[in-house]
Amino acid sequence: MAFTKLWVIAYRDLGRNRRRTILSMVAVALGLGLLVLMNGYIAGVMDEAMQNDIRLRIGHVQIRAASYEEEKVSLQWKDLLDQPEALAARAGALPEVKAAAPVLWASGILNTIDDSAGLSIYGVDVASSLYDPIRAAMVAGEFVQADDRGGIVIGKRLADLMGIALGQQVNLTIINANGQPDEANFAVRGLFSTGIPSYDESAIFMPLARAQAFTVTTGRASAIVIMLNRQSDSDRVAATLAGPGIKTLTWRDINQVLLQLAEFSFSFYMILDIIVMVVVAVVVANTLLMAVFERIREMGILAALGMKGRQIMLMFLLEAATLGLVGIVIGLALGLAGVAYLATVGIYIGDVASSAGSIALGSTIHAQFVPATFAWLSFWTLVIILLASLYPAWFAIRREPAEALRAV
Repeated sequence: MAFTKLWVIAYRDLGRNRRRTILSMVAVALGLGLLVLMNGYIAGVMDEAMQNDIRLRIGHVQIRAASYEEEKVSLQWKDLLDQPEALAARAGALPEVKAAAPVLWASGILNTIDDSAGLSIYGVDVASSLYDPIRAAMVAGEFVQADDRGGIVIGKRLADLMGIALGQQVNLTIINANGQPDEANFAVRGLFSTGIPSYDESAIFMPLARAQAFTVTTGRASAIVIMLNRQSDSDRVAATLAGPGIKTLTWRDINQVLLQLAEFSFSFYMILDIIVMVVVAVVVANTLLMAVFERIREMGILAALGMKGRQIMLMFLLEAATLGLVGIVIGLALGLAGVAYLATVGIYIGDVASSAGSIALGSTIHAQFVPATFAWLSFWTLVIILLASLYPAWFAIRREPAEALRAV
């Protein structure tokens, strides 16, 4: 029997019980729509956190002294880069590089009369375009100038938490390069709000020269932070800039914790994906099995007329494929519409983002389109549906024609 005729019979059989058929298609559509939305959302959260960290803190590539360890935030001269301006100029001359500048990192304590808070101090080249995101995020005052010896910029969130006003004098305490405690008073020149709570409440910016003087690290820097025109050039640029006494790190090297978290999250969601697909496949298999019970005599007649078992099985597989494909098309439409909404509007999580620690989650997080993932979800949904439909198809052909004809 021709394939087209088998498909016509399968299509006709699906129309016998429209309610059951529609409900099965809805189950497939809702299942796949949920998977698309869920995977688009988790991909968006992870990518957004990574891009926030790259944009505001780590860049695409960093050059550090070979002995520098980020966890210790060391200010010892042996762990810092000597002549960082020359290294930054060398990096900036590469065609792949958008911006490169030295930065000095230090840990400190911000003190007011009523409160204190531990935070990260960034001594930066204030003229570099690396810090355009901070300039764009200024909500009060202005970004510090290179010759400002007594000014800092802090996050508005930190200012609100500690009751600090624009222009107020605050005290900073550090342990300098000599291992001695030191403190100085600074005026708050400006307030910024990047929308990343964990960053807005823990970062302070001051000119690089002032930070070097304050920490007794004259002429040295913790790293050269490099932003590229294309993120995909990170490995090549890191290899080009490698040299004796220094180490070059890409954004992947620096963000191993976040990448491992992302890998774990995707593994967890893969298990959920499989569970949802199996549930959907069971619904379709149940629909087909019920159809088999209703059509036992019909199967017997078709077999008596010469239809082979493999043709009967193919007919049920075509029914399953029709249910699956129609449901997948509807599910993709629903899921993509949901992803488009979350990619544009996002979900506001507010202060929950601050509990993420070093992960740079924003107050509003967005979904992301990942076409390859959506295609694989659709493909495997159809495959699992077809595999699940093999049992009803096998059940339909296992009866002898004479026995099927006697069925009530």
